[in-house]
Amino acid sequence: MTGKPKIVIVGGGFGGIKLAKLFAKEDVDITLVDRHNFHLFQPLLYQVSTAILSTDEIAYPIRTFFRSNKNVEFFMAKAQGVDQVRNVLLTNHGEVPYDYLILAAGATTNFFGMKTVEEHSYGMKTIQEALHIRNHVLHMFERANKQTDPTLRKKMLTFVVVGGGPTGIEEAGAISELIGIQKKEFHNLDFNDVSITLIEATPNVLPMLPPEMREETVRVLRRKGVNVRLSTQVVDYDGEVLKLKGGEEIPTRTVIWAAGVKAVPFIAECGGEVARDGRIIVEENLLVKGAKNVFAIGDCAFFLHGTERPLPTVAPVATQQAVVCVRNVMKLINGQTDLETFHYKDLGAMATIGRGDAVMAKGSMKMSGFFAWCAWMIVHLMRLAGAHTNFTVAIKWTWNLISGTRLGRIITNIKV
Repeated sequence: MTGKPKIVIVGGGFGGIKLAKLFAKEDVDITLVDRHNFHLFQPLLYQVSTAILSTDEIAYPIRTFFRSNKNVEFFMAKAQGVDQVRNVLLTNHGEVPYDYLILAAGATTNFFGMKTVEEHSYGMKTIQEALHIRNHVLHMFERANKQTDPTLRKKMLTFVVVGGGPTGIEEAGAISELIGIQKKEFHNLDFNDVSITLIEATPNVLPMLPPEMREETVRVLRRKGVNVRLSTQVVDYDGEVLKLKGGEEIPTRTVIWAAGVKAVPFIAECGGEVARDGRIIVEENLLVKGAKNVFAIGDCAFFLHGTERPLPTVAPVATQQAVVCVRNVMKLINGQTDLETFHYKDLGAMATIGRGDAVMAKGSMKMSGFFAWCAWMIVHLMRLAGAHTNFTVAIKWTWNLISGTRLGRIITNIKV
């Protein structure tokens, strides 16, 4: 024990890593707790699921970030709750005491209470889920190639993506391009049986973008062969048939769920008030409501101060909140009580629709097509961790743009 204030951070995502990097410059001891030993670049999970990138190109060992920071310790464990009376974080590997605790635990897939959908569809929040999707989609082509029953073969080759946010748009576009590659190599498979459907419950995709960018997105997806279904609600899925509100059914073996997020279950055990989506309610200064030394940022925090809706679950929110949170914790350590109020600065929104095609908007500036894709690529490369990752990903994206090659189409689980 050094006698320095002990800061405990839960979560190694964008917010958690930013917090630890900033605190590492202060005269405090930091413990970063996460169940995984790596930081995951979630926005590119869809590229692992569609064989563009490999896992080591979107994940980075947490300890490597802090090689030179002796005051940062990584504790690999699953957070299970918080005892605010005793100031301890509860984990499956024991208790972690703290002077100040910051929850940056991220979010998980929201299936909106539909248990059968959760059981049979594929979420995309973890590396394991992305690999499951890649293996499954590739298996469907291999099995369909051997299938003599036309009805079953068509079911295997029907791919449904649910959710019209960036993840759903990017996944649907990437699958359509993956199918284009498969078409060149499966010589005896009838690709008239192949279909991709994107389902969105609301009247619009990408609600954070202006109407003309949404329309452009839908136009490009349809040009790529994606059947875009708006104002369409899923009610059930048993692994064989996807049921829609109104009675329509889509026979399919593949439903990829990108329709919403909610806080990880652990957040409900932290001693604070939670919103309907499970996120913990925070004050304007990012303190958990009713707490004196527990803060929350990012996807697990419900921030509704001066905004019509809670702040979106995107990386810029988490990283901006991390900066304010560190300043407020340091103020408390130094005996100050005038904590800073958080104000989110919207950096704009963007989404890639496929190879060399994207949409973006920031204020009055709007862009689509190749130059928007270049901007998307630069922004994402800047956020990736490590020079090696930046180099290899840039090379892969460039080569994929030129040739369309995806050598990552490797099935890693055996289902002959």
